[in-house]
Amino acid sequence: MTEVATARRSRITPEREAELYEAVLDLLREVGYDALTMDAVAARTKSSKATLYRQWGGKAELVAKAVRYNKPGGRLGEIDTGSLRGDLHALTLRSDDCEMEQNSALMRGLAMAIHGNPDLLTAFKEHLIEPEMAQFHNVLQRAIDRGEVRADNPAIDFVMHMMIGGFAARSLIDEQPPTQSFLLSYIDAVVLPALGAPVTR
Repeated sequence: MTEVATARRSRITPEREAELYEAVLDLLREVGYDALTMDAVAARTKSSKATLYRQWGGKAELVAKAVRYNKPGGRLGEIDTGSLRGDLHALTLRSDDCEMEQNSALMRGLAMAIHGNPDLLTAFKEHLIEPEMAQFHNVLQRAIDRGEVRADNPAIDFVMHMMIGGFAARSLIDEQPPTQSFLLSYIDAVVLPALGAPVTR
């Protein structure tokens, strides 16, 4: 990114950015992705559309960054408990059951929208999926360095798949929202054994 573009994108304060993201998430829950418009975001946040487009480029990037801002996984890099189990449990405990239920409903709606919106898929990969995969890689690398996980364990490449799968399957199979208790049990029963990592109580 050029210095000029960086300067143009740096005018919004972190507090204002957080306020905008919260408004976007509220609108997503109210009307869904397809019905969400930049006009609605501008009106809700008392912003100009020009400012929104200058800062985020378009709806897909704005939504992807808002979801990233809202996800505890976005702060995974801050977690280092000294064990893989501790790190994954600490990540899970960042959201209470109410937040998990809200996020589950939001992600189900966005998953459907992604199928018909290639720009949204691209934005999600760039701003959400790839950064989270990089942070999970760092957490796993620490576990490898500590000797908890073997570097050649084939399950390493599927940790994100397992975590997302457990979160999504809870609603689909059990017809219940994901909860802390469910996800902590899932990590101990599925993710850690697949990685050959210690499951100590």
